[in-house]
Amino acid sequence: MKGFAYVIAQTPESAVELVRNQGRFIAGGIDLLGELKEHIAEPRLLVNVKMLPGTQEVTPAADKWTIGASVTLAALAAHAELRRMFPGLAEAAGKVGSPQMRNVATVGGNLAQHSRCWYYRHRDIRCLKKGGATCYAREGENKYHSLFSGATCISPAVSNLAIVLTALGASVIVQRGPKEATLTMAQLYESAWENPRAHHSLKPADLILRVEIPVAAGGRSAYLQVAEKSDFDWALVSCAAAARVEGGTLRGVRVVLGSVAPIPWQVEEANAFLEGKALTDEVATKAADLVMRDAEPLAHNAYKVPLAHTLVRRALAKLVA
Repeated sequence: MKGFAYVIAQTPESAVELVRNQGRFIAGGIDLLGELKEHIAEPRLLVNVKMLPGTQEVTPAADKWTIGASVTLAALAAHAELRRMFPGLAEAAGKVGSPQMRNVATVGGNLAQHSRCWYYRHRDIRCLKKGGATCYAREGENKYHSLFSGATCISPAVSNLAIVLTALGASVIVQRGPKEATLTMAQLYESAWENPRAHHSLKPADLILRVEIPVAAGGRSAYLQVAEKSDFDWALVSCAAAARVEGGTLRGVRVVLGSVAPIPWQVEEANAFLEGKALTDEVATKAADLVMRDAEPLAHNAYKVPLAHTLVRRALAKLVA
């Protein structure tokens, strides 16, 4: 690890200005410290943003809930009213890492984390995402990689929160220069689909301030994942679903998969198919078929297809249980 300077930012504007000169933001540091140790990242300055005003609260309101970027995942998972309003979000937060990690890791950090691909994380490999010419996973060990990829890099999005926040129709407020910008979840990750070097759409000096979830999304939500270990492990596949259940039928449905694409993966045709329908085994199966229709398994990850199909059906079933 190379030496660096360290400063505690007092305002979002000063944090952004400080990072412009080869700096990095740090809050919980779960992801960044690993990159520093492996010499993947070598910033001159670390800017602590965890104590910025307004970033540590969960604030309910009549039209939307606001969650600060520095709220820890442990606090998110334990928030009683949030668990009632957005159970899928609390479930997703509670599945990240270990209890020790959740006590430190933040909402903003989980959304902005970098690729977990073992080729990207290897200090001696210059893969496509690090500016090289080759995605070694495509023809190499790709057990944990994408089933859907429009980019040359097949590293998947693994943020638990990104998957369920996409299902909930959330927006992310970002400090971009002197102004705030509002991004949909699709906009937050779209660059990772288009650009093999991108982890998300944030520029180096873009700082996540908070997440806003419309109350209209607070009908029912669910999050499920399958991992190789029951605790302290990344999801092989995850699934979030959200909808209002009115008279036994689904309204405003969103189904989203994680760890299968460089972005949170949803298929609008599947969401539209579910709209206004009562959930039966046949309806859930057809929706899962639509979500998985364009999957292109690689040499070592075809097992993800039946896992994803099953999770879609089970997540939908949780909405009406």
